[in-house]
Amino acid sequence: MKTESRMVIRDADAFGRVAVIYGGLSPEREISLLTGVPVLAALQEKGVDAHGVDAGADLLEVLAAGRFDRAWIALHGRGGEDGSLQGALQLMDLPYTGSGVQGSALGLDKYRSKLLMIGCGVPTPPFRVLTGVADLDGLADDLGLPLAIKPVCEGSSLGMTKVTDAADLEAAYELACKHDDFIIAELWLEGGEYTTGILQGEALPIIRIETPRSFFDYKAKYFTDSTQYDCPAGLSDEQELRFRNISLQVFAEIGGEGWGRVDFVLDELGEPQILEINTVPGMTSHSLVPMAAKQQGIDFPELCWRILETSFIVRQPAGGGHA
Repeated sequence: MKTESRMVIRDADAFGRVAVIYGGLSPEREISLLTGVPVLAALQEKGVDAHGVDAGADLLEVLAAGRFDRAWIALHGRGGEDGSLQGALQLMDLPYTGSGVQGSALGLDKYRSKLLMIGCGVPTPPFRVLTGVADLDGLADDLGLPLAIKPVCEGSSLGMTKVTDAADLEAAYELACKHDDFIIAELWLEGGEYTTGILQGEALPIIRIETPRSFFDYKAKYFTDSTQYDCPAGLSDEQELRFRNISLQVFAEIGGEGWGRVDFVLDELGEPQILEINTVPGMTSHSLVPMAAKQQGIDFPELCWRILETSFIVRQPAGGGHA
């Protein structure tokens, strides 16, 4: 398993001209803007020559014309978090923050990342792949209830439904299909939802998430003050250390680099079951990685700086280039 250590940069001039890439064309555009704008301001506050780039169809041309030295990726979802942008930037020989092509692609793909977890012995809730309405027959009897019905390649809980009655499965499936052709059903575990931020090979303090809504959905994540975040998470010292190490393991196993977030729930035995890996977590006023970093004594501008340091990761050449 690959281990990382911090690449410390002391001088803002060492970063050169930085493009903070945000916005984009995915359904998560709104959240990407809420991430990218404060990141841009924080880097500028730290003396970095940072410039905002709203990612349109001409993104690569804009980046080339801007003569940037590196990129801070603040794009969420497809087109920014799935490896496609990362591959393009490597071909342009433009260093960027966070995970490379493989880690990004696997992180966004809930199905293949779960297969990898199973292969590596990392616990994850039982699930089934749904390819049509016929797959719903007997699903509740097979997996149990409640179930999470969700698109495989979507973030921010978009298209996701918590199903407590088998009669609602078809509507949940149809909603998920509006976001993806590939759907999974996952057993919903009620033992508490937690998340671990990852920053340059270190697991940040774990956060426990509690919401009065039916689950931690899009609104609960970004637009309500009723969600409760506990950090410290109320775990024993032994649990905190072990769960952090499991989070580091699964992040490394999918090829995650630089920074990210690992989400998990506890089963009936109090053991962690990994839900998914996020390789470009939100950096909004309600986001989890900044909360965990603050608990560790890292303020928001310093966190943005340290994430920018991850653009110095040495990557394998793509098409003869080097980033």
